Amino acid sequence: MMVKSLKKLQLYGFNNLTKTLSFNLYDICYAKSPQHRKEYIEYIDEEYNAARLTEILTRVSEMIGANILNIAQQDYEPQGSSVTMLISEEKTIVPPASPETVVCHLDKSHITVHTYPESHPDDGISTFRADIDVSTCGHISPLKALDFLLQSFSPDIAVVDYRVRGFTRDVNGKKFYIDHKINSIQNYISNDIKDLYQMIDVNVYQENIFHTKMLLKDFDLDNYLFGTAKKELPNPERKKIKQRVKKEMFEIFYGRNIPKVKK
Repeated sequence: MMVKSLKKLQLYGFNNLTKTLSFNLYDICYAKSPQHRKEYIEYIDEEYNAARLTEILTRVSEMIGANILNIAQQDYEPQGSSVTMLISEEKTIVPPASPETVVCHLDKSHITVHTYPESHPDDGISTFRADIDVSTCGHISPLKALDFLLQSFSPDIAVVDYRVRGFTRDVNGKKFYIDHKINSIQNYISNDIKDLYQMIDVNVYQENIFHTKMLLKDFDLDNYLFGTAKKELPNPERKKIKQRVKKEMFEIFYGRNIPKVKK
C-alpha cells in the first residue's frame, strides 16, 4: 500500500523521524472441557511458534524495504514465543560472531512480536494475544505492512497504534515532525479488510498519535468453538456460550469489564 508523502523534502543529513506501528491482536475461542482448553493452547502455541513468527516478520521487512541485521527468537514453556528482528534501511555487512560471543547489532529500526496464549480457569474461554511492534527510521514506513499483518493473524479484535516521533531538518534548518500524510490508520487498510470490522478511531493529530480499534462484525459460533461443533450443543448451552464469547470480545474491544447482571 502506498504511503502518501508530503512534497519531497531536501533534508540536511539523515531522516531520523521514528515511525512506530503497534498491534495487539486477539483470537478468542471457547473450549468446553479442560482437555480441549489444553489442546487449544497447544495448537495455537504451535501455530504461532517462533519459527512461524520469524517467517511473518521476515516478510514484513521485505514489504517495507528493510534489511535484516539480526534475529533473536525464543519459544517459552509452558507456552508463548518471542521474536526480535533488528533491521536497517540500507545494506549493512554484519561480521559473523564466534559461539562464545554475544553481539548486539543496533541500527535504526526493529520489529518485535510476543505471543500470550491463555485460558480462563472456569468458563471455557481461551484468548490468544500477539503483540507486534514495527519501528522504523528513515524513508521506510511500517504502514506498508498493515494489511499483511492483519491478514496473517486474521484477528477477532485488533488494537492498532501508530506514532511518529522526533523531527528531521531540511537544508534550511527547518524542522519537520512528519513526512507523510495521514489522518487515520484506516487510510492504510484495504477496503476488503475494513468491510469485515467495526472500527473506532481515537487520534491526537497535533501529537502525531493515531489509534484504531477493530472488532470483527460477523459472528458464527462455529468459528469460536474448539473440540466441538454448534450442532452438538443444546440450544440453552449454545446461547450461554455465545454470550460468554461475545462478552469476552466486547470487554477487550472497549477496554473495560462488563459486570454480571444480578438475577
